[in-house]
Amino acid sequence: MPTPVSSIRNLGPAFEEACAKAGINSAEELRDIGAEEAYARLLRTGTRPHFIGFYVLVMGLQGRPWNDCKGKEKEALRVRFDAIKAAAFDKNLSNFERAMDEIGVRPPKKKASSKAGP
Repeated sequence: MPTPVSSIRNLGPAFEEACAKAGINSAEELRDIGAEEAYARLLRTGTRPHFIGFYVLVMGLQGRPWNDCKGKEKEALRVRFDAIKAAAFDKNLSNFERAMDEIGVRPPKKKASSKAGP
């Protein structure tokens, strides 16, 4: 039987509900995909980006108190958060694009090639 997402330290019923909306239905699945992929999914399914929410998730998956993140570690997490937010959260998506993201059928955006042209 799967373990509820809310069984992870720092994560409560509201976070569990947001995870379910993003297709993450157990603590095991959340641990398997990791904080970055999970947070990107949350953003793509309508969760508003918030740095504290991201680092609470990271700390929880590490079994640490939510407020244990400080100094250089917190600065590094902010860089990761900003990258996830830039890649996954686009407030200008059409309703159709949001719906496709929510059910997971819209292909990911292609990255620009770093190769020089002819």
